[in-house]
Amino acid sequence: MKKFILSMSTVICLSIGISSAASASSTTYTVKSGDTLWDIAQQHHLSVNQLKNWNHLHSDIIFPKQKLAVAEAKAAAKVTSTKELTVTATAYTANCEGCSGITATGINLKKNPDLKVISVDPKVIPLGSKVDVEGYGTAVAGDTGGAMKGKKIDVFVPSQKKAEDWGRKKVKVKILK
Repeated sequence: MKKFILSMSTVICLSIGISSAASASSTTYTVKSGDTLWDIAQQHHLSVNQLKNWNHLHSDIIFPKQKLAVAEAKAAAKVTSTKELTVTATAYTANCEGCSGITATGINLKKNPDLKVISVDPKVIPLGSKVDVEGYGTAVAGDTGGAMKGKKIDVFVPSQKKAEDWGRKKVKVKILK
């Protein structure tokens, strides 16, 4: 089971889809007092933008003891598709009356509206899987729902308008390894 770590600043470090060729100790970095994103990026041969994107950081603020993903550049070349499916995709939002915004795996979508998360039938796409969704991008299978039976997914979007704009469509998904 994959873990989602929420820090006090609601930054999420997703430890998903990292190739088994990369050891766990080299896939994350624990921030030390005095570290900057620039220092960490340089140390791991990354750009600051890569580091911010992989860790869903919206500012340059980091905190001591915060864990940051730093190995995607090394693992990216080894990411392969284990399964490709055509599914019916709809969209959902956490910003609706009665919506808690907390996924089946504990991700708080209201506090993290820019995350790419999909709702799935775990019998078809395992929870925690990294998935490339045509027209949406790379997401984590982090939620389930009563309507998610078989080859159906729901893509998370931050607003009701964007959910309506998405509509219902057939898309190709690749479960990544």
